[in-house]
Amino acid sequence: MSQRRVVVTGTGLITSLGTGVEKNWQALLAGKSGIAPITRFPVGKIDTHFAGEVKDFDPEQFIEKKEVRRLDLFAQFAVAASDMAMKESGLPIGLDKPGGYAPEKVGVIVGSGIGGLSSLEEQHKKGLEKGFDRLSPFFIIQMIINMAPGQLSIRYGAKGPNWSPVSACSTSAHAIGEAWKSIRLGETDAVIAGGAEAAITPLGVGGFSVMKALSTRNDDPTRASRPFDKDRDGFVMGEGAGIVVLEELEHARRRGANVLAEVVGYAANSDAYHVTAPSPEGEGAARCMRLALESARLPPEAVGYINAHGTSTPFNDANETRAIKAVFGAHAKKLAVSSTKSMTGHMLGAAGAAEAVIGVLALTRNVLPPTINYTTPDPDCDLDYVPNQPREVRVDAVMSNSFGFGGTNAVLLFSRVKP
Repeated sequence: MSQRRVVVTGTGLITSLGTGVEKNWQALLAGKSGIAPITRFPVGKIDTHFAGEVKDFDPEQFIEKKEVRRLDLFAQFAVAASDMAMKESGLPIGLDKPGGYAPEKVGVIVGSGIGGLSSLEEQHKKGLEKGFDRLSPFFIIQMIINMAPGQLSIRYGAKGPNWSPVSACSTSAHAIGEAWKSIRLGETDAVIAGGAEAAITPLGVGGFSVMKALSTRNDDPTRASRPFDKDRDGFVMGEGAGIVVLEELEHARRRGANVLAEVVGYAANSDAYHVTAPSPEGEGAARCMRLALESARLPPEAVGYINAHGTSTPFNDANETRAIKAVFGAHAKKLAVSSTKSMTGHMLGAAGAAEAVIGVLALTRNVLPPTINYTTPDPDCDLDYVPNQPREVRVDAVMSNSFGFGGTNAVLLFSRVKP
């Protein structure tokens, strides 16, 4: 059985830089930071006082007022980003529509690393204060992660596979990759895929803080996320959502869809090494990149840009650099590599999909977003990180890396659509 080609026809993006793809893209090219002091709760004795909160989000622009209170913020982000992606795509679900897809062949694969953490905290506090018989009847559906794709399935009448991967910071890259596989194999014809996260809460920030994973540059939040820089001191938490609409190429063409890019490769694997630290020399990450290239049948030289995992932690950035050099050899020095987490912060389970959207934009608009706050070169990080300024250049293939706690890795490859 020949495997079908899969394309991106819609994108949605919410980050600390703003709500909407265009707002994010302009901020990325301007080198803006979305990082600021936390406003949602008093930080108290937590060592880190800042994060990448989404500041301009109005859920009622996307969701009926009575429904908003039934959804945790992460699910609100998922619904809103999906609304953007579906509007851009114009995906017709229903055989009664011109070019429409059978509802049973349209899936929704949207994940989250943590899910409804703020709802969990609020309801636990309420239970302690007023009794656990006084919890909200919506609590369970606010908390569980698969309510995000569940809501989308109901909203759009998508009756195909409906599920959530949960794999830490690789979550939404896995969602897109598994959606790609599903369409390639003919199990589905179109899939809404991606991830959402809203873990900037006392438990979320406090938990990562006591692990010593977060930057503590409290006197200068906008410069705290500094991937690949010698003075990096930890990652910065972000939140939001990234969603793509994927379709089988020939059907998308027949219905006259605006095809943005082709998903040409995907790989997932494990370091099998440590719950938080990457495997030595980035062995697992390198193996995952090689597998993605093999799945795409692309030589390393075909890739012009990598949107790196680039968390701004000492171990990740050095190991990812080593992994890129191991995979790409001499071509590594010619590759452009940037980490947009320098501007958005690390969106955890939503990061992979958000960065996939950014990779597609870089591919289609011939501009590479920068790594900001890159001021002091690190001998262990010696690649071209597109420092501080965007770069106008045409590339034909883009790689997006996502690596998570538990040693879970996912790599996506996008290219221009060829005949």
